[in-house]
Amino acid sequence: MSIAENLAQINRRIQSAAEGAGRDPAAVRLVAVSKTRPATDIAEAFRAGQTDFGENYVQELTAKLEDIRDGVTWHFIGHLQSNKVKYIAGKVSLIHSVDRLSLAEEISRQWGRLGKICDILVQVNISGEISKSGTTEKGAMQLLRDCALLPNIRVQGLMTMPPFFDDPEAARPYFAELRKLSLAIAAERIPGVKMKELSMGMSGDFEAAIQEGATLVRVGTAIFGER
Repeated sequence: MSIAENLAQINRRIQSAAEGAGRDPAAVRLVAVSKTRPATDIAEAFRAGQTDFGENYVQELTAKLEDIRDGVTWHFIGHLQSNKVKYIAGKVSLIHSVDRLSLAEEISRQWGRLGKICDILVQVNISGEISKSGTTEKGAMQLLRDCALLPNIRVQGLMTMPPFFDDPEAARPYFAELRKLSLAIAAERIPGVKMKELSMGMSGDFEAAIQEGATLVRVGTAIFGER
């Protein structure tokens, strides 16, 4: 199937999963994960109506920014090194992967130089896997409190990556745990911290994520094919 056909199918599945959970499908945004894909694939997806794209690597993103300009909303979803922040400052709408205060401080500093504010999500390593980035559940609250004091970032929610499972149902408890954590954080009413977004769910498990409250699903392979 073409990229356009894949997108149409994914959007139908998003709608069905949301409606099945009693949610408004409009409350869920699809982020097309375009890492390693050429600019032509992104342009094809954009022509089919996709506007949100997620990149994992700074070098790859900056190259694509040269090729694709108008209408696309960029998300940075990969592990971000503090010394690379300056290259994407002002160029992405949302950073999903803030997992430490030093990174948040550098984002605030670089966006501040532009007189802009960066929207971020705090990445939480719900599974506790050593191979995964993210703060701990216990550390998330303090990181959020510290981020709230920075002048040029706005916390909009949380992100997680569960372990990989062949069965999407196995990932569900991790999504439910992130939602539970977001509700606990929201109850703290930390000034400057919103729990508007939950970024969770990928090609193999996004429907379970939507049923557990995801507002952003990051789908690559099911749109663009195997890498």
